[in-house]
Amino acid sequence: MDVFFDRNIVFFDGVCNLCSGAVQFLLKRDKKEFFKYSSLQSEFARKNLPENLTNMQSIVYQENGQLYTQSTAVLKIMKHLNGIWPILYILILIPKFIRDFIYDYIAKNRYKWFGKKATCMIPNKRYISRFLE
Repeated sequence: MDVFFDRNIVFFDGVCNLCSGAVQFLLKRDKKEFFKYSSLQSEFARKNLPENLTNMQSIVYQENGQLYTQSTAVLKIMKHLNGIWPILYILILIPKFIRDFIYDYIAKNRYKWFGKKATCMIPNKRYISRFLE
């Protein structure tokens, strides 16, 4: 694995409309360009994540070489956004099994509720340098 340990990378499901929308949300609120992005379907993710994580129905977030998944990943990401969003990190106090139960329910139904694309999202030219593909 060659994950860039000095980077904060958000790995997401590139064909999921909810996930792609979440990335667009992050890009607009990450004014300091703290995050880099990669779809879980990318060659970069296949080379840099354990196989069990690229097959997961989860967001994967790498911070300082540590990998986080599910609700913990989402909350760790929120902590670094501009505006009021970091306050959501307080939800980390809710037991992980409860947070992940809710996360898993949404993840399991995301294609049914939000749809799916035939191919991974293509980043807008303004943000292309922030994607590791």
